[in-house]
Amino acid sequence: MAGLLLVATSACAGPGTLTPAAGTGVVGPGTAAASATATAGADSTPLDPDTPPGVDAPGVDAPHQQPAFASKALAVLATLPVKGRAPKTGYSRDQFGPAWSDVDHNGCDTRNDVLRRDLKSVALKPGTRDCVVLSGVLNDPYTAAAINFLRGNATSTAVQIDHVVALSDAWQKGAQQLSPGQRLSFANDPLNLLAVDGPANQSKSDGDAATWLPPNKSYRCDYVARQISVKSSYGLWVTQAEHDAMARVLSDCPNALAPTNQPATAPAQAAPAPAQQPAQQPAPQPVPAQVQMAPAPAPAPAPAPAAGVYYANCTAVRAAGAAPIHVGQPGYSSKLDRDGDGVGCE
Repeated sequence: MAGLLLVATSACAGPGTLTPAAGTGVVGPGTAAASATATAGADSTPLDPDTPPGVDAPGVDAPHQQPAFASKALAVLATLPVKGRAPKTGYSRDQFGPAWSDVDHNGCDTRNDVLRRDLKSVALKPGTRDCVVLSGVLNDPYTAAAINFLRGNATSTAVQIDHVVALSDAWQKGAQQLSPGQRLSFANDPLNLLAVDGPANQSKSDGDAATWLPPNKSYRCDYVARQISVKSSYGLWVTQAEHDAMARVLSDCPNALAPTNQPATAPAQAAPAPAQQPAQQPAPQPVPAQVQMAPAPAPAPAPAPAAGVYYANCTAVRAAGAAPIHVGQPGYSSKLDRDGDGVGCE
C-alpha cells in the first residue's frame, strides 16, 4: 500500500503501569509531534490526535515486576495469576491519560517514537527536530506484509500503533487497581507498543490471546511472549482460556524468551587461577642441638689406686667385701680386671 501517510492509532484497549525503560529501542530527539499534515485536499485532523503541547506525565510509580533478562516466556507465564475477567465498568480511554504523551521526556510524542523505531527508510518532517514521521516502510509483524506510508489523514490508518495488551483487556485484568500515573505509563510503554497493519489491528480490537492471534503464524510466539512480559511487568492477570491459549502457542517454541527492558547481567567471572609455581625443595632443617653427634670423648685414664689399699687377688677383694671392684675405687688394679671392662672381680 504505497503512498500511505502514517498516523498511528490504537484500536486495542488495555492498561498497565511502568514508565518506558531506557534501552527499549525507542528513538526520539525533538519536540512534540505536530498534527498530521494532510495530503492535498485531505482533512488535516489526525485519526488519533497528538498530545497537546505542554502535556506531561504525572509521577509514575510502576510496580516494576518486569521479567529478568533472558527469562523464558513459559516460566513467566507460570507466575501470572489466573482469574476471571472483571467487569468493564468505568472503562474509558481517558483512564490511561492523554493519548501518546511524552512519558519519556525526550521531546517527541510516543506515537512518533514508535514509528521511528519500527519503520525503515524513515523521512522526518523538517522543523520538528527529527520528531514527526512523514513516511517510511513497515515490515508488518502481524501480516508479514511490507507497507509503504505517507503521512496524511486520508492514508495514515494503514499503519496503527497497537497496544499488544489492549487497554480494555488490561482494565478488566488488574489495571483498575493501578494509579493514574501507572496507567499512563502502561499506555505509552514501548514494551507494549508495535506499529502494525491497520486492518489487522482493527480486527484484533481488544481481544486477548484466547480470541485473537496474528495471522502471521511465525510471529505468534513473539506476540504471546510480549503479552506475557507486559502483564508480568504491570501485575496483571490472565483468564484460564487466555493462559491455555498462550501455553499452546509456546508449546511450539518452549525456549522463547519474554522481551524485557532489563539489561543483561554479566556473568560473574571466576578469579584466574594463580600461576603454577615450581615445587620448592624444602630447605634443610638444622639438626637440633641435642641430636647433633659429638665425637666420643677419649676414655679417662684409670685413677691410681688410693694409697694404703692393696688387694693381692680377687679372693682378697671378696674377703674385704669390695667385689665387684670398679675403676677408681680404692684397691682397683688392672690385674683384678681381666677382660678390661673397668669392673674387676665380677
